[in-house]
Amino acid sequence: MEAGAAVLNESVIYLPQVGSTNAWAKENIAQFGPVGAVYTTDQTAGRGRLGRGWVDAPGKGLYYTAVIKTDLAQPSTLPLFASLAVCDALKQRYGIDCQIKWPNDLLLNGKKIVGILCEVAPDGHSLVVGIGINLAQPQEYFDMAGLPHGTSLLLQGVNVDLDTDPEWLAQYMTDFGFDRALYTYEEQGLAPYREQYKAQCVNLGRRVTYDGGAGIAKDIDEEGRLVVHDESGDTHVFTGEVSVKGIYGAV
Repeated sequence: MEAGAAVLNESVIYLPQVGSTNAWAKENIAQFGPVGAVYTTDQTAGRGRLGRGWVDAPGKGLYYTAVIKTDLAQPSTLPLFASLAVCDALKQRYGIDCQIKWPNDLLLNGKKIVGILCEVAPDGHSLVVGIGINLAQPQEYFDMAGLPHGTSLLLQGVNVDLDTDPEWLAQYMTDFGFDRALYTYEEQGLAPYREQYKAQCVNLGRRVTYDGGAGIAKDIDEEGRLVVHDESGDTHVFTGEVSVKGIYGAV
């Protein structure tokens, strides 16, 4: 293990600084058991969906990656399951109720508070779930980064303790969000969580646009796909960008 790394317990590793927790987890996959995690508050080379860069504000956010090596019955729905795991952690810590923009962006008061990126490790089997939580970045951070729809917990009036919250959240998400919950999810997939996800999904009932079409989002199907209805019928959308009319000015 590299200098400066600290093991909180047998399953959670803390790094004072790292380029990317997802990249580090994939490069050090052998260090993890069936379920584990690595996190930092200073990520210098993060990456979002579609290869977008993730700009860091040192010490102001939580950058966390869960590692899952167990066999999953429905791995394609992991982004949706992961979003519920983060929602639960934020609810437990701060008493807030986040909404989910399909498939896995978390919103608070109509602005993005969490991004999630799921990837396959080089071994072709293990999965890594990268989670970035905006804890205390100031408004200037989002302005300079060109993120008009982003926000932090602090900006939304949440009482954030940067000394204790990152470790608490990393430990809780590992123990409860992923490890214990996998006893159900790895065998049954999204089914036990589908109604809960739908209740928190901001897309449903709104007009959305996606690669190739537009319509009203009406459901999340058994495979985790967004069901969009238009005059020609239903389309089950699983990949690509989806914009939602009526949230943070998206059209």
